[in-house]
Amino acid sequence: MASSDEQPAPVAAKAEAPQPPGKAMTRMQQVVDKGAQMLQSLKPLKQMSQHVCTFALYSHDLTRQIETHHYISRLNQDFLQAAVYDSDDSNARLIGIEYIVSDRIFDALSAEEQKLWHSHAHEVTSGLWVNPQIPEMMAKPELDEMAKTYGKFWCTWQLDRGDKLPLGAPALMVSPQAEGPGRVKAELVGRRDEKYKISTTEIAEGRIDVEEPEKENCEADYWRKHPGKGFAIDIHCLGSNK
Repeated sequence: MASSDEQPAPVAAKAEAPQPPGKAMTRMQQVVDKGAQMLQSLKPLKQMSQHVCTFALYSHDLTRQIETHHYISRLNQDFLQAAVYDSDDSNARLIGIEYIVSDRIFDALSAEEQKLWHSHAHEVTSGLWVNPQIPEMMAKPELDEMAKTYGKFWCTWQLDRGDKLPLGAPALMVSPQAEGPGRVKAELVGRRDEKYKISTTEIAEGRIDVEEPEKENCEADYWRKHPGKGFAIDIHCLGSNK
């Protein structure tokens, strides 16, 4: 079973996104959940300090592109982790996880490991990476550092394929780039801009002083250096037949 074993159906509008099978929550379940929220600490969730909206592409098929919402917690200055959702609505679906590291940590990774990571430089400088509802002047101080980071993003629920459940193997995602098949689709950006009443173009113009690091000798964004190649996971059953 591979993450790329089927061609996706046309991408559904947000209101028509696949709903998982199941009965509506009972009143008793709602009471139990509310009581748990009041009594439990939920400490890891409370460390989520940022909401970032951006876009991601499937490594094995760059024509498949999705809007993503990352809820980020920072373990230290060099390491962040994010729960990735398909929207910022109350019924948003958890579609994957992303780990984000500084260039200092990334440079220490083996060449084989680096192939699984993508750069964030273009996402930041192009205005695709935004913090919804946060004034740009508040977000700007961190952008120089974020442009130097790298992410490893595994998508576990391929909603754009029409999956009503998280099916099959996880898919490795990559970041949008400025050219070629990695350019994010204009309609995706336009839909996001309309929702948040922002202009990605104007945001990019305000980030003209954010520098993109030169990383010619690294293996991040592997598909850019090796056109036509990407990564897909196959699941094999191992062990004795006895």
